[in-house]
Formats: sequence, structure tokens, C-alpha cells
Amino acid sequence: MYQGKCLCGAVEVTINGPIKNIIHCHCSLCRKNSGTAYATNGFVNSEDFDIVKGSNNLSHFSFKPGRYRHFCQTCGSPIYSSNDGDPSRIRLRLGLLDSEISERPMSHNFVSSKASWEDLDAKLPRYETFEPNR
Repeated sequence: MYQGKCLCGAVEVTINGPIKNIIHCHCSLCRKNSGTAYATNGFVNSEDFDIVKGSNNLSHFSFKPGRYRHFCQTCGSPIYSSNDGDPSRIRLRLGLLDSEISERPMSHNFVSSKASWEDLDAKLPRYETFEPNR
């Protein structure tokens, strides 16, 4: 079982099944929705996904007919996306999860739309906390 929550903790979820088809999506919609260079998404069977706290704190936005992005109305954290054309599964933003997961991303998608400053092969320094002198 996997557990996760939004930034403010108002919405908590559990997943009682595998996370499938994990990707790093670089499309402009995911970049804008996440506010980052890309969003890491995975699919979960709807029957395995449970909102254990805060379902009344969720709101949604429909960018395309029948497709919804569900988010915490307090902190704005993206929680999941649903699609009327495929109600058997939801797309989850993996940054929501507090649990370690065993599944791993399989690809970078829409790389032709990636942010101009994103270098997928960057050899940047890596730090355990903030960079020095911050």
C-alpha cells in the first residue's frame, strides 16, 4: 500500500495496487500544471485509489471536455487526473506520495516541448540539502 498527501495535509490518499506506466512528462500542460520542468505521472486502477481524508477539500479543473485535474483547494497541490473516456484508472502525480515506491519511470515524454533550460543529461552538482551559500 502507498500513502500520500497534499502539501497542507488536508487531502490524504492510499493506493492498494501497482503504479503503472510511470513517465516524466515534459508537455507544456504538465509543466504549467506542476510549475516545474516536467511532471512525473503514473497510472493507478481507480478501484485501488482511495481518498481517505479531505475529499470535500478537492476541486477540479477541466482543460479538455471529459478530462479533469483534481487538486487541493487549500494549497493547490495537484492530486490526480481523471478521464471520462477511461474511468477504470486515474493518473497520479507521484510527488504526492510519502511512501517509497518499487516501480520506476520508463521514459521522458514530449521532450520536444521541454523547457528550454532543462538539460536531460545535465552533470550538475548534487547536494543533500541546499546548495552552499544559500
